[in-house]
Amino acid sequence: MHGKVLYVEDQVDLGFLTKQYLEKRGIEVIWCTTGKTALEAYKLHFPLQGLIIIDIQLPDMDGFDLARRIAAQDERAYFIFLTARTDRIDRMLGLELGAVDYIAKPFEIDELVLRVKNLLRHVYFTDEQTFEKQSISQMGDITLNKSSLSLMIDGQARIPLTIREAELLEYLFQRKNVVVRKEDLLLRFWGRSDYFIGRSLDVFISRLRKFLRNSSTGVSIENVYGVGFIMNVPD
Repeated sequence: MHGKVLYVEDQVDLGFLTKQYLEKRGIEVIWCTTGKTALEAYKLHFPLQGLIIIDIQLPDMDGFDLARRIAAQDERAYFIFLTARTDRIDRMLGLELGAVDYIAKPFEIDELVLRVKNLLRHVYFTDEQTFEKQSISQMGDITLNKSSLSLMIDGQARIPLTIREAELLEYLFQRKNVVVRKEDLLLRFWGRSDYFIGRSLDVFISRLRKFLRNSSTGVSIENVYGVGFIMNVPD
Protein backbone atom coordinates (compact mmCIF):
# COMPACT_ATOMS: atom_id res chain seq x y z
CA MET A 1 0.00 0.00 0.00
CA HIS A 2 1.11 3.56 -0.78
CA GLY A 3 -0.71 5.40 1.97
CA LYS A 4 -4.17 5.59 3.45
CA VAL A 5 -7.07 8.01 3.02
CA LEU A 6 -10.41 8.57 4.70
CA TYR A 7 -13.02 9.06 1.99
CA VAL A 8 -16.41 10.54 2.97
CA GLU A 9 -19.05 10.27 0.23
CA ASP A 10 -22.74 9.44 0.60
CA GLN A 11 -23.38 8.64 -3.08
CA VAL A 12 -22.94 4.88 -3.05
CA ASP A 13 -22.16 4.36 -6.75
CA LEU A 14 -19.58 7.15 -6.85
CA GLY A 15 -18.13 6.15 -3.50
CA PHE A 16 -17.67 2.52 -4.50
CA LEU A 17 -16.15 3.41 -7.88
CA THR A 18 -13.70 5.93 -6.42
CA LYS A 19 -12.68 3.58 -3.60
CA GLN A 20 -12.08 0.77 -6.06
CA TYR A 21 -10.06 3.02 -8.36
CA LEU A 22 -7.83 4.29 -5.54
CA GLU A 23 -7.25 0.79 -4.18
CA LYS A 24 -6.14 -0.45 -7.60
CA ARG A 25 -3.40 2.18 -7.38
CA GLY A 26 -2.20 0.81 -4.05
CA ILE A 27 -3.98 3.32 -1.78
CA GLU A 28 -5.83 2.01 1.26
CA VAL A 29 -9.29 3.60 1.53
CA ILE A 30 -11.54 3.88 4.57
CA TRP A 31 -14.89 4.82 3.01
CA CYS A 32 -17.69 6.35 5.09
CA THR A 33 -21.09 7.63 3.99
CA THR A 34 -21.85 9.93 6.96
CA GLY A 35 -20.01 12.51 9.00
CA LYS A 36 -20.61 10.59 12.23
CA THR A 37 -19.03 7.37 10.99
CA ALA A 38 -16.17 9.37 9.48
CA LEU A 39 -15.33 10.91 12.85
CA GLU A 40 -15.28 7.46 14.44
CA ALA A 41 -13.17 6.04 11.61
CA TYR A 42 -10.65 8.87 11.84
CA LYS A 43 -10.10 8.25 15.55
CA LEU A 44 -9.66 4.53 14.91
CA HIS A 45 -7.56 4.45 11.76
CA PHE A 46 -5.56 7.68 11.82
CA PRO A 47 -3.60 7.96 15.08
CA LEU A 48 -1.28 10.44 13.34
CA GLN A 49 -1.96 12.89 10.55
CA GLY A 50 -4.06 11.72 7.64
CA LEU A 51 -5.54 12.66 4.29
CA ILE A 52 -9.33 13.11 4.21
CA ILE A 53 -11.44 13.47 1.07
CA ILE A 54 -14.79 15.02 2.05
CA ASP A 55 -17.97 15.55 0.07
CA ILE A 56 -19.40 18.83 1.37
CA GLN A 57 -23.06 17.76 1.12
CA LEU A 58 -23.40 14.88 3.58
CA PRO A 59 -26.72 13.56 4.93
CA ASP A 60 -26.04 14.22 8.61
CA MET A 61 -23.69 17.21 8.70
CA ASP A 62 -22.01 19.78 6.50
CA GLY A 63 -18.63 18.64 5.16
CA PHE A 64 -17.04 21.85 6.42
CA ASP A 65 -18.31 21.09 9.92
CA LEU A 66 -16.84 17.60 9.69
CA ALA A 67 -13.48 19.10 8.72
CA ARG A 68 -13.61 21.46 11.70
CA ARG A 69 -14.27 18.56 14.07
CA ILE A 70 -11.40 16.50 12.65
CA ALA A 71 -9.06 19.50 12.73
CA ALA A 72 -9.95 20.02 16.40
CA GLN A 73 -8.61 16.49 17.04
CA ASP A 74 -5.65 16.73 14.68
CA GLU A 75 -4.21 20.02 13.44
CA ARG A 76 -2.02 18.12 10.98
CA ALA A 77 -4.86 16.61 8.93
CA TYR A 78 -4.97 17.17 5.18
CA PHE A 79 -8.35 17.92 3.54
CA ILE A 80 -9.56 17.62 -0.04
CA PHE A 81 -13.12 18.88 -0.51
CA LEU A 82 -15.41 17.46 -3.19
CA THR A 83 -18.55 19.35 -4.15
CA ALA A 84 -21.12 19.93 -6.86
CA ARG A 85 -21.50 23.49 -5.59
CA THR A 86 -19.45 26.07 -7.41
CA ASP A 87 -20.12 29.13 -5.24
CA ARG A 88 -17.00 31.20 -4.68
CA ILE A 89 -17.92 31.60 -1.00
CA ASP A 90 -17.92 27.82 -0.51
CA ARG A 91 -14.54 27.50 -2.16
CA MET A 92 -13.03 30.23 -0.04
CA LEU A 93 -14.46 28.71 3.14
CA GLY A 94 -12.84 25.38 2.31
CA LEU A 95 -9.48 27.02 1.72
CA GLU A 96 -9.73 29.01 4.94
CA LEU A 97 -10.26 25.73 6.79
CA GLY A 98 -6.87 24.64 5.49
CA ALA A 99 -7.93 22.54 2.50
CA VAL A 100 -5.03 21.49 0.30
CA ASP A 101 -7.35 20.97 -2.65
CA TYR A 102 -10.92 21.62 -3.78
CA ILE A 103 -12.38 19.50 -6.57
CA ALA A 104 -15.68 20.22 -8.30
CA LYS A 105 -18.04 17.41 -9.30
CA PRO A 106 -18.18 15.78 -11.74
CA PHE A 107 -14.47 15.06 -11.69
CA GLU A 108 -12.11 12.79 -13.60
CA ILE A 109 -11.13 9.93 -11.31
CA ASP A 110 -7.67 9.74 -12.88
CA GLU A 111 -7.08 13.35 -11.90
CA LEU A 112 -8.26 12.72 -8.33
CA VAL A 113 -5.96 9.70 -8.02
CA LEU A 114 -2.98 11.74 -9.23
CA ARG A 115 -3.64 14.51 -6.73
CA VAL A 116 -4.11 12.02 -3.89
CA LYS A 117 -0.87 10.19 -4.70
CA ASN A 118 1.06 13.47 -4.82
CA LEU A 119 -0.30 14.50 -1.42
CA LEU A 120 0.33 11.10 0.17
CA ARG A 121 4.03 11.44 -0.59
CA HIS A 122 4.04 14.35 1.86
CA VAL A 123 1.78 12.72 4.47
CA TYR A 124 3.68 9.44 4.92
CA PHE A 125 7.42 9.04 5.36
CA THR A 126 9.16 5.80 4.47
CA ASP A 127 12.49 6.28 6.24
CA GLU A 128 11.87 7.63 9.73
CA GLN A 129 15.52 7.73 10.82
CA THR A 130 16.65 9.66 7.75
CA PHE A 131 13.66 11.94 8.08
CA GLU A 132 14.39 12.62 11.75
CA LYS A 133 18.00 13.58 10.99
CA GLN A 134 16.92 15.99 8.26
CA SER A 135 13.89 17.39 10.05
CA ILE A 136 15.42 20.27 12.03
CA SER A 137 16.23 23.56 10.31
CA GLN A 138 17.73 26.60 12.05
CA MET A 139 17.66 30.17 10.81
CA GLY A 140 18.38 33.13 13.06
CA ASP A 141 16.28 32.65 16.20
CA ILE A 142 13.90 30.28 14.40
CA THR A 143 13.95 26.50 14.75
CA LEU A 144 11.74 24.41 12.47
CA ASN A 145 11.24 20.79 13.50
CA LYS A 146 9.52 19.06 10.62
CA SER A 147 9.42 15.76 12.49
CA SER A 148 7.32 17.10 15.35
CA LEU A 149 5.62 19.69 13.11
CA SER A 150 6.57 22.54 15.37
CA LEU A 151 8.22 25.94 15.23
CA MET A 152 10.20 27.62 17.99
CA ILE A 153 10.97 31.34 17.81
CA ASP A 154 13.43 33.12 20.09
CA GLY A 155 13.34 30.23 22.57
CA GLN A 156 9.64 30.64 23.26
CA ALA A 157 6.97 27.93 23.41
CA ARG A 158 6.63 25.60 20.46
CA ILE A 159 4.10 26.59 17.80
CA PRO A 160 2.26 23.63 16.20
CA LEU A 161 2.29 23.55 12.41
CA THR A 162 0.33 21.66 9.78
CA ILE A 163 2.32 19.50 7.40
CA ARG A 164 1.78 21.95 4.56
CA GLU A 165 2.96 24.89 6.70
CA ALA A 166 6.11 23.00 7.67
CA GLU A 167 6.81 22.03 4.06
CA LEU A 168 6.38 25.58 2.78
CA LEU A 169 8.54 27.04 5.52
CA GLU A 170 11.28 24.49 4.95
CA TYR A 171 11.24 25.20 1.21
CA LEU A 172 11.55 28.95 1.82
CA PHE A 173 14.28 28.34 4.40
CA GLN A 174 16.31 26.53 1.77
CA ARG A 175 15.96 29.52 -0.57
CA LYS A 176 16.57 32.36 1.87
CA ASN A 177 16.98 35.84 0.37
CA VAL A 178 15.96 34.49 -3.05
CA VAL A 179 12.67 35.33 -4.76
CA VAL A 180 10.49 32.22 -5.12
CA ARG A 181 7.83 32.37 -7.82
CA LYS A 182 4.28 31.78 -6.63
CA GLU A 183 3.56 29.56 -9.61
CA ASP A 184 6.54 27.33 -8.74
CA LEU A 185 5.19 26.85 -5.21
CA LEU A 186 1.73 25.97 -6.52
CA LEU A 187 3.05 23.43 -8.99
CA ARG A 188 5.40 21.88 -6.44
CA PHE A 189 2.93 21.49 -3.57
CA TRP A 190 -0.47 21.35 -5.30
CA GLY A 191 0.43 20.11 -8.76
CA ARG A 192 -1.38 22.91 -10.55
CA SER A 193 -1.88 26.66 -10.58
CA ASP A 194 -5.28 28.34 -10.55
CA TYR A 195 -7.09 31.13 -8.70
CA PHE A 196 -8.50 29.10 -5.81
CA ILE A 197 -5.37 27.08 -5.16
CA GLY A 198 -3.46 30.35 -5.29
CA ARG A 199 -5.70 31.71 -2.55
CA SER A 200 -5.01 28.60 -0.49
CA LEU A 201 -1.28 29.30 -0.75
CA ASP A 202 -1.92 32.90 0.33
CA VAL A 203 -3.69 31.64 3.46
CA PHE A 204 -0.74 29.42 4.42
CA ILE A 205 1.80 32.19 3.76
CA SER A 206 -0.27 34.63 5.83
CA ARG A 207 -0.26 32.22 8.80
CA LEU A 208 3.50 31.69 8.55
CA ARG A 209 4.09 35.43 8.30
CA LYS A 210 2.17 35.97 11.54
CA PHE A 211 4.32 33.39 13.33
CA LEU A 212 7.54 35.01 12.13
CA ARG A 213 6.55 38.43 13.44
CA ASN A 214 7.85 37.26 16.81
CA SER A 215 11.37 36.83 15.43
CA SER A 216 13.83 39.17 17.16
CA THR A 217 16.38 38.69 14.35
CA GLY A 218 14.06 40.05 11.66
CA VAL A 219 13.39 36.88 9.68
CA SER A 220 10.29 37.49 7.57
CA ILE A 221 8.36 36.46 4.47
CA GLU A 222 7.65 39.32 2.09
CA ASN A 223 5.52 39.57 -1.03
CA VAL A 224 7.25 40.36 -4.30
CA TYR A 225 4.46 42.00 -6.29
CA GLY A 226 3.46 40.06 -9.37
CA VAL A 227 6.12 37.39 -8.81
CA GLY A 228 5.96 35.56 -5.50
CA PHE A 229 7.65 35.62 -2.11
CA ILE A 230 11.05 36.00 -0.48
CA MET A 231 12.31 34.75 2.86
CA ASN A 232 14.32 37.69 4.20
CA VAL A 233 17.11 36.69 6.55
CA PRO A 234 19.24 39.64 7.78
CA ASP A 235 23.01 39.13 7.80
